Amino acid sequence: MLELLVALLALALAYFALLDGWYFLRVPCAVLRAHLLQPRIRDLLAEQSYAGRVLPSDLDLLLHMNNARYQREADVARAAHLARSGVLEALRALGAHTVLAASCARYRRSLRLFEPFEVRTRLLGWDDRAFYVEARFISLRDGFVCALLRSRQHVLGTSPERVLQHLCKRRVEPPELPADLQHWIAYNEASSQLLRAESGLHDVLKEQ
Repeated sequence: MLELLVALLALALAYFALLDGWYFLRVPCAVLRAHLLQPRIRDLLAEQSYAGRVLPSDLDLLLHMNNARYQREADVARAAHLARSGVLEALRALGAHTVLAASCARYRRSLRLFEPFEVRTRLLGWDDRAFYVEARFISLRDGFVCALLRSRQHVLGTSPERVLQHLCKRRVEPPELPADLQHWIAYNEASSQLLRAESGLHDVLKEQ
């Protein structure tokens, strides 16, 4: 019995030492909670909230939440958002998935140790290749927007239009994207063209 306990303890230590253990536990739990315990969201553009609190493991040397932790928390909240809206189920039915293709973040005020917050996630829109998602980190102490993250979720295996058509059983027209988001999309496209030119891919694509 003692040997079994030691083996389990060693396995647990290896799991958390070699992997981001809490992340791999929290994402499935967030998706299951969204499926089983929370009502389905019918409005694709509706904002959804995911509660969090700054833990000691989230801190950096300045004793506030590490910049990288915002991305991780936004990832967990986004998984719950996709599950509640039905997008995750539609992706699976079509044999597709999303990957993070681009992101940007604005940090407006630090989140301190044990400070409660909400990640408010909403779908801003989509184009022929990707969904655009926003995550706002709201301090529950005073309602201040501490950080704003936006991401481009590239759809692999199908298109956003087909995902939403499968989900809604009809064609869904995309909303007009905010002006600042359009500028960011244009910047990403210009950056991609520059990188292709630097690597010689631009000429190869033109020849094809």
